Amino acid sequence: MSHPDYRLNLRPLGTPRGVSSVIGPHGFGASPGDKKSKNKSTRGKKRSIFETYMSKEAVSEGLKRGALIQGVLRINPKKFHEAFIPSPDGDRDIFIDGVVARNRALNGDLVVVKLLPEEQWKVVYILEKKHSRAATGILKLLADKNSELFRKYALFSPSDHRVPRIYVPLKDCPQDFVTRPKDYANTLFICRIVDWKEDSNFALGQLAKSLGQAGEIEPETEGILTEYGVDFSDFSSEVLECLPQSLPWTIPPEELSKRRDLRKDCIFTIDPSTARDLDDALSCRPLADGTFEVGVHIADVSYFVPEGSHLDKVAADRATSVYLVQKVVPMLPRLLCEELCSLNPMTDKLTFSVIWTLTPEGKILKEWFGRTIIRSCTKLSYEHAQSMIESPSEKIPEEELPPISPEHSSEEVHQAVLNLHRIAKQLRQQRFVDGALRLDQLKLAFTLDSETGLPQGCHIYEYRDSNKLVEEFMLLANMAVAHKVYRAFPEQALLRRHPPPQMKMLNDLVEFCDQMGLSMDASSAGALNKSLTKIFGDDKYSLARKEVLTNMYSRPMQMALYFCSGVLQDQAQFRHYALNVPLYTHFTSPIRRFADVMVHRLLAAALGYREQPEVEPHALQKQADHCNDRRMASKRVQELSASLFFAVLVKESGPLESEAMVMGVLNQAFDVLVLRYGVQKRIYCNALALRSYHFQKVGKKPELTLIWEPKDPEQEPARQVITIFSLVEVVLQAEAAVLKYSAILKQPGPEGSLALEEDEDEDEEESHGALED
Repeated sequence: MSHPDYRLNLRPLGTPRGVSSVIGPHGFGASPGDKKSKNKSTRGKKRSIFETYMSKEAVSEGLKRGALIQGVLRINPKKFHEAFIPSPDGDRDIFIDGVVARNRALNGDLVVVKLLPEEQWKVVYILEKKHSRAATGILKLLADKNSELFRKYALFSPSDHRVPRIYVPLKDCPQDFVTRPKDYANTLFICRIVDWKEDSNFALGQLAKSLGQAGEIEPETEGILTEYGVDFSDFSSEVLECLPQSLPWTIPPEELSKRRDLRKDCIFTIDPSTARDLDDALSCRPLADGTFEVGVHIADVSYFVPEGSHLDKVAADRATSVYLVQKVVPMLPRLLCEELCSLNPMTDKLTFSVIWTLTPEGKILKEWFGRTIIRSCTKLSYEHAQSMIESPSEKIPEEELPPISPEHSSEEVHQAVLNLHRIAKQLRQQRFVDGALRLDQLKLAFTLDSETGLPQGCHIYEYRDSNKLVEEFMLLANMAVAHKVYRAFPEQALLRRHPPPQMKMLNDLVEFCDQMGLSMDASSAGALNKSLTKIFGDDKYSLARKEVLTNMYSRPMQMALYFCSGVLQDQAQFRHYALNVPLYTHFTSPIRRFADVMVHRLLAAALGYREQPEVEPHALQKQADHCNDRRMASKRVQELSASLFFAVLVKESGPLESEAMVMGVLNQAFDVLVLRYGVQKRIYCNALALRSYHFQKVGKKPELTLIWEPKDPEQEPARQVITIFSLVEVVLQAEAAVLKYSAILKQPGPEGSLALEEDEDEDEEESHGALED
C-alpha cells in the first residue's frame, strides 16, 4: 500500500520545486501522488487530441477577470506527466496533470492556465515559448513498416522525456539511415521542433546536426548548450570591430584626467586559481585613527561596451557567461574578458570603485563611489589568501606566493588580507545576527586529465574563510550600489529581489521535521538559519543530517530575480529574503553578467558621468526578465555539465563507495544523499539481495525493514531498518545504458546495522536535549 502523505513531504528526486505543496483538482494540498490521474488510463488507449488555443483577446480578458492565470511551466523530469505552475500568490503550486492538459507547452514556457472546478486544469495558451524547442536524442525507424508515415519520417527520441517524440523527414537523416539504422543507435543528434499539431501525440521537427557518440563529453556538452539555448558561436566580425583595434591598448590620457588615480595603492585580486576573467579587486589601508579605508574595485566593462553597439546587443542577448566543468562560454569576447577588462596584475586598469571608511567592526562611517584607475599588485588565489589567514604571524615564503609588484611587499599584502578577514568576520556575524540565511548545498569540483579531458577524480568544493572574505565585501558593495541607484532613479533602478519561500511547502516540511523529532523554526530567514546551525554538533552524523536538512529546505525556496523598481508598486516586494535586506543588486561581476553592466550604467548616470537613463520601466523589466531566463538556463547547464562529468567518472573509475544519508522513505524504495559526492539517488528494494522487506509507519515515521539474504547459509539474515536520517553505505556503479549509474546499498554485517540504529537513537535524544535547552 502506498503512503502518499510521506511522498508529500519527501518528494521524489528530480521533482521540481514545489511538488509537495500543490493545489490539485481534489482540493488544496493534494499531492499528484494522492489520486491516480483521472485521464491517464484512458490516454494510452485513445488518440490524444489537444485543445485549440484560446484567442489572444479572450486570454487578455480572462487574465484581467482572474478566470485565467499565467506562470512558468515546470515539468517533473522524473515523472513527465506531472507539471506545475506557481499560484499567483506564490504560496504553493498548481498541478497540471498529464501531457494533454499541458497542451503542447514545454518546460520553461510562460503559459496561461484555465482553472476548472471539477475537471483537469489545463494550459489554454502559450504566451511565450521560452523553451528553445531544441532537443538532443537518437534516431529510430518507425515501428509500423507498412504505414504511410514509415516512408516519409523517422522517429526522433529525445533524451529529455519532457520533450515529445518527434517525426523528422527521412530526407534530413543520414543517407544510409534506413538501410543501416543500427549504425546510428548510439549517435547523438540535435532536433528542432517546428510544429505540433492538435491531432498528434508527436511533434514535427527538423534534424539540425549530428553531434557524435552518445556518452562522450563534447557531443553531450554541445547538446546541453543547444537544448538550453546557449549561444556558443564565435563572435561575429561586427562585434569584434567594436573592440579596440590597435593593440596593445593603453588608457587614453584624457581618460586618466577624469578618474581618481589609485595606481599607487596596494590593491590585489583574490580568485579561484584557474580564473582568467578577474572582475573584482580589494584594498585595505589602515588610517591613523584606527579605522580602515576599504575599497572594492570592479572592472569598468561599460567603458568598452558602448550602448546600442553590436557588442552591447550580443552581450545583452547572452546575458551571462556559462561555466561548464571543462570550459567557459563567455558573455564577452576573450580580448575583453581575459585582457582589457580583466584586472590582471601589474597593468593599469579602468575600474568603478566603492570606497568606505570602516571601523574594525565593519560599521560604515563614509562611502564614496566613482570611476578609478588601479594597478593590481598581485593575483592571489583563494588558497594563497587562506594560507595568509591561517598564518597571521608568520611570513609566507616568497616561492609559495605569486609575483608581487616591487612597489609593495608581501608583508603589506599579507597584512591587508588579515585586516580584511577580521572586518569580514564582523560583517558576516552581524549579517546573521540581523537575520540572514545561508543554504549551502554540496558542490562537486573535478580534476581533469590534461590530455584526454576526462575526469580523473572529484571532491566536494570547500568554502573557506578566504571565500567568505571576498563574499562579504562583494555583498557590501552590491547593497551600497543598490541604495545609490534606487535613490537616484526610483523608477528605473535595476535591482535583485528574493521572494519568500512557498509557505505551504515550507510549513509541511517543518511539520514533517517535527514528526521526525526535530524542532525547526522557519518563521523567518534568520530563524531558519538558526535552526539549521544551532541544533547540530560537529560529529559526522550531525554534519550529514545538516546537509540533508539544507537540501530539503532548499526545495521550497524561490529563485532570486532581477526587476525594475518602477514596475513593482509594493516596496515590501523589493526585499531579498535570504540576505534579509530591503535593497540589493548585482554590481560586482560585469565581465560575466549583463545585469551588472546595466547597473554600472545606472551608477554612472547617478554620479553625473553620463546622461540620465531615458528607458521606460517596462522596457527595463523586459531586459531584467531576459537576464533571469538566461541565468536560470545557465545554472541548469552548469548542473548538467557536473552531472555529465560525474556519470563519466563513475563509468571510468567506478564503482565508487560512499556513506549516504536517507532523505526519504517510500514503500519500496528510499532516497539518499551520497555524502562524498553530493549526489542524490533513489535505491530500490527489488535491486538488493533481500529475502524480504517491509514498510510501516512508526507513529508518523516511515520505516523500511530490510531482511538481507545471508552470504553464508550458516549465518542469520541481517536485519536493517531504514528511516529518515539513517546513515548507510552505498556503492555507485555504471549501468549499461549511456551515462546512467545506480546506487546500491552495501549489505551490513549481522550486527552492524543494529549498532548504527542504537547510535542514531542516542543522537536523536541528544538533539532533543539540545532543543529543550
